[in-house]
Amino acid sequence: MLLEALLRAQAREGWLSPDTLRDVARETGAPLFRVQGLASFYTHFRRTPPAPGGEVRVCRDLACMLAGGARAAAAARARLAGREVELGEVSCLGRCDAAPAAQVGDEVITLDASGAAAERALDGESPRVTLVPARWPAADPYGDPGEHHGALRAARERPPQELIAEIERSGLRGMGGAGFPTARKWALVAAEPAPRHVICNADESEPGTFKDREILRDLPHLVIEGMALAAHAVGAERGSVFVRHEYAPERHALELALVRAREAGAVGPDALGPGRPFEIDVFVSPGGYILGEETALLECMEDRRGEPRNKPPFPGQRGLNGRPTLINNVETLAHAAAIIRRGAEWWLGLGREGFTGQKFVSISGDVERPQVLLVPTGTPLRELLEACGGVRAGAELGAIAPGGASSPFLGPEALDTPLDFDALQRAGSMLGSGAVIFVAAGRALLDVALNVTRFFRNESCGKCVPCRIGTQKAVQLLEHDGALDAGSRQQLRELHETLARTSICGLGQVALAPLVSLLDRVPGPGAG
Repeated sequence: MLLEALLRAQAREGWLSPDTLRDVARETGAPLFRVQGLASFYTHFRRTPPAPGGEVRVCRDLACMLAGGARAAAAARARLAGREVELGEVSCLGRCDAAPAAQVGDEVITLDASGAAAERALDGESPRVTLVPARWPAADPYGDPGEHHGALRAARERPPQELIAEIERSGLRGMGGAGFPTARKWALVAAEPAPRHVICNADESEPGTFKDREILRDLPHLVIEGMALAAHAVGAERGSVFVRHEYAPERHALELALVRAREAGAVGPDALGPGRPFEIDVFVSPGGYILGEETALLECMEDRRGEPRNKPPFPGQRGLNGRPTLINNVETLAHAAAIIRRGAEWWLGLGREGFTGQKFVSISGDVERPQVLLVPTGTPLRELLEACGGVRAGAELGAIAPGGASSPFLGPEALDTPLDFDALQRAGSMLGSGAVIFVAAGRALLDVALNVTRFFRNESCGKCVPCRIGTQKAVQLLEHDGALDAGSRQQLRELHETLARTSICGLGQVALAPLVSLLDRVPGPGAG
């Protein structure tokens, strides 16, 4: 594939020179303009030579901003002055629990106030950030590795429609953001003509979101089994895991689990029964938040620029290479495997009173202990905050983004809101990507709003005019009108309405929602 050729060339040479691009075009038979178009679109590709002394890629987004990322980056820059080192900003690295985070090669570090951490990493003296491994017994139905893939072994004898019915009884919904009923998606793909494909979307790139990273590291066998069960249910013979390139350690854990799954017969020529193959490949993302949108992901996998498609047709009708394609999130597939193993009644009994199921949640921002929690659905936001040690330094709470950087902010009065799709929607926000970001009282909320809006401006693919121009206009208004008078506030609300109605994909539709949710909380002329 063309993108794979570009990734290999960059890994070999450190960047994509004009000569390298011509070589790739010649080797693949692709027109040079197409090769150049891909190299210029994806954030992972370098078009300039790397600095001789190495590169420090500093996260600029919300959790790292709240953790003093700008000051830490300035300290690192001062410490490294005189060395041939490149220090630049990048969008979220998916390490919000290690904020302020930076990446040196495949190593992730937490920047410190002196800049010494960056220097040690460049000198090869600093180990990568690692977290204490967690087994997640509440999510893993297997007490021993020898039992892995037991649900798949039993499911081979069951008709595919029984698996879909089991998932439907559980009420499982997609955990990537949209919350679409999982069984309905499986049934829609199963009803389409073969051949079909299954994709695990492991490209979580939204600031504050890192739960799938933990699942890939600790429960890769459940992700693989969930894919195989989904393949059995919809009648697919092939699957792909689309994983962000920053998750190199987690990708290695997944690849090791794939080796073990093949040894166990859960992947391979008879994975779904005698003569019923299921193979899984791993596709490494060349970078960009937009690739979390499922049709942009498909465009990328087909060696095109990752720009969302107009829908319909939907991926379940016409997806990868024209095949009906089931796309599920990492967490969705892990839960599906556990549900098939333990039964829908088990899942229905997990939630708090009035709720069902459980949820992995990334928690970051102004908290003492950022981390991933697995909690019963319906757990109040207050308990999540308490489990993370409360607001940092004993401060009061100022605002909450309960569903990642794209979710509208709520105030401290929402602390008793249950963690649930419908409850958060009634409260005026959303569960979204399963990431709760707490912001301390006293923070300049305009700076918070500007940080999030810049992220969406930076990550817009530029395909549709409302998103491309609207996000840039919103950033300009925030940067040039610090007081936010009544006229600016009205313009921002009108921009949000326009983007929500006319953008092609979810990025543009929600890009200004966090900002608008904070407008009435930002003091200044015309506030409210």
